[in-house]
Amino acid sequence: MNTPVSDTFRQQLQAMRADVIAQLRAQRGGKIGRAEAAANARETESDDWAQADAERDLAFALEERESAELVAIDGALQRVADGSYGLCVDCGTSIATARLHANPVALRCVACQDKAEHTRGAAKPAGY
Repeated sequence: MNTPVSDTFRQQLQAMRADVIAQLRAQRGGKIGRAEAAANARETESDDWAQADAERDLAFALEERESAELVAIDGALQRVADGSYGLCVDCGTSIATARLHANPVALRCVACQDKAEHTRGAAKPAGY
């Protein structure tokens, strides 16, 4: 991928990274740590334990998703730095620019992604 194009994606990825970090901080109540945020949430919870548990589970799920997204973004930024960004990790062909605009952290071309998803689907136990 040529330098101006990779610079565009690098900037997009850095903006995405900043957004994810801001979301994680907001979930934690600003710049406080996870333990402090949990203690604060416990103090303000209502007597409805089921609702409090559901809210806590949702917060943990969101944080896990955003943490995974952050790992994917950091991986993409590393690929930009080492020059492999935009190349399919499976077959080595160029990933379509339209795909990268839609999903800047894409690891595979459409054909290899489709194959990977079908392979994963076939490995699931019966009835899954």
